[in-house]
Amino acid sequence: MIAGLRPMGVEKLWVLLLLGPTLLGLALGALGSIFATFGLSLFRWDLLTPPVWAGLDNYIGLADDRMFLRSLGNTILFSALYVPLTIVCAMTVALLLNRRIHGVGLFRTLYFLPVISSPTAVGLLWTWIFAQDHGVLNGIITSLGGDPVRWLGPRMALYSVVIVNVWGAIGEGMIVFLAGLQAIPREHYEAAHIDGANAMQRLFYITLPAMAPSLFFQSVLSTIHAFQAFDYIYILTRVGNGNSSVPTLVFSIYRNGFRFFRMGDATAQAIVLTAIIFVFTLIYFRIQRRWEVPI
Repeated sequence: MIAGLRPMGVEKLWVLLLLGPTLLGLALGALGSIFATFGLSLFRWDLLTPPVWAGLDNYIGLADDRMFLRSLGNTILFSALYVPLTIVCAMTVALLLNRRIHGVGLFRTLYFLPVISSPTAVGLLWTWIFAQDHGVLNGIITSLGGDPVRWLGPRMALYSVVIVNVWGAIGEGMIVFLAGLQAIPREHYEAAHIDGANAMQRLFYITLPAMAPSLFFQSVLSTIHAFQAFDYIYILTRVGNGNSSVPTLVFSIYRNGFRFFRMGDATAQAIVLTAIIFVFTLIYFRIQRRWEVPI
């Protein structure tokens, strides 16, 4: 930054005064909530009686909590499917919409609509699509002579939820990748074309290397979204007793905290989830430094 643009003398005081409310809000709202959550995880509390000190018992008990272990396994499997599928699909859509075609703005808007749509409304729509008896998908399958599929049954529910979540995330990834694609100088493609490079060679030797920062950024975002997935899972996989056929970590936190009022267990799981996301983020940044990907 140019030295003349830095706050000097009394200006520094004004900068601190103007930023003070925002910094205070971040300190109390963000850091304060983190410390409060960690503190609550050391107690047993049902929202009705006074908290009782539990120490690390809430964390130790997670190792024997079958629902938590099942939720952790489902979350890892969900993330392993969701992250690569989201990146591949969003990148493919971005490449197709990075062309000068008639109505490209309309197509970009349509692909971005799921991002800003109500998860509840969208989830109910997909419930109708996946319905076993009168669903759209099974209607198409039976019309072709096939047997109905239990898309939201125990075997297929996880994959159905992955499909819905990937569909809802394509628009966000598309925007990130479009920004990266449009930053690549056209001269690189023109020079490669003159040298005789075909479309696949231009993709692998020009586009993808230049898109490394965008790919890295979207990988981090997709991983965070995968471990925090809740809304579509809650709507699509609820069963009669308030559980889920495909419980994930966030669903387990919701179930313990707001159904059984075990706030200590719920906050302990939230801390574990935060730690997992933090570890994956560190791994991504380690890869970024190893490969020297600019961000």
